[in-house]
Amino acid sequence: MKTESFRGRDFITLLDWSKEEVETILDVALDLKRRFAVGELHDHILRAKTLFLIFYNQSLRTRNSFEAGMTQLGGHAHFLDPSKIYTPALPGKEVAYSTERVSDVARVLARMGHAIAIRCYGDPVDWVYGAANELMRNFAYWADIPLLNMECDKYHPFQALADVLTVKEKFGTFKGTKFVMSWAYSPSVHKPRAVPQSAIIAAAMMGCDTVLAHPPEMALDPEVIQACERYAGMNGASFAISHDFEAAAKGAHVLYPKAWAPTQIFKPPVGEDNPALAQEIFDRYKDWKATPEYMALGDPNAIYMHCLPCDRGWEVTDEVVDNTDPERGWRSVVYDQAENRLHVQKAVMSLLMR
Repeated sequence: MKTESFRGRDFITLLDWSKEEVETILDVALDLKRRFAVGELHDHILRAKTLFLIFYNQSLRTRNSFEAGMTQLGGHAHFLDPSKIYTPALPGKEVAYSTERVSDVARVLARMGHAIAIRCYGDPVDWVYGAANELMRNFAYWADIPLLNMECDKYHPFQALADVLTVKEKFGTFKGTKFVMSWAYSPSVHKPRAVPQSAIIAAAMMGCDTVLAHPPEMALDPEVIQACERYAGMNGASFAISHDFEAAAKGAHVLYPKAWAPTQIFKPPVGEDNPALAQEIFDRYKDWKATPEYMALGDPNAIYMHCLPCDRGWEVTDEVVDNTDPERGWRSVVYDQAENRLHVQKAVMSLLMR
């Protein structure tokens, strides 16, 4: 397809993009990955261009994959710690001589660079569900350069792209591939919904037979569920929700157990602002854990996926995370998945920031 329509667009959620457009991103990512593997330089693509990275939350994979990606494309990434600048804030959230209105920050940075990337969820927005997404959309409104979502409280589109690129590499197809996104136990309830929501959006959009498995209290955003049902129908695939951890895993090609918070952690109107109740709910399901026995329920060549960092010993055992040998049948692909963050992000930046 023609890629001129990509230039200058925001990348906040896959819901804003068509399946054909996402397939183009994956094709470009694979091409860039192959070039990188043989040492071919592609530093002419974004030569002398600047990406501003604003992290309200900590990061390992996201920050380093974006910085490395910009270097490999010939540009430069500026890391901005909101606590070391006048923290960008929405109207009504401002503090004198401490914050600066998003509209001002966005317009200033747009005069100096070529894209703004933001990570924000949880504590920086007081666990008000959707507030971080609103912050990003406000940045996007005021900046006339692309806004890239490095994870908000609703979506993590770059992780989702890495997820489906990994599935494509391992199985060669999405059709007939059973993709199970499952809740798993963690002692920490402060887990945003962004990864599971974006993972099932991407899997359903690409045509996987997608299953969302979770305890009844861990339901995800109804808007996301409706989108997955629509994509499944469009692709002649299936989308199902299960409350049975082991039953959902049977015959799966992709097993992706990860913790996310119940609505009780969020403030009203979505939640109850009750962390103690959220913890009580979490602790009811300590047996939702990826073990070798759990992996054996899947297809003989099943893969274990996780966005990382995983909570070893709680969400998953070491035997599962560290089994990367394909000769043993099911295996972990979490490091391939992490590497693919670099390649999908380079693809998006190449298409949007030209």
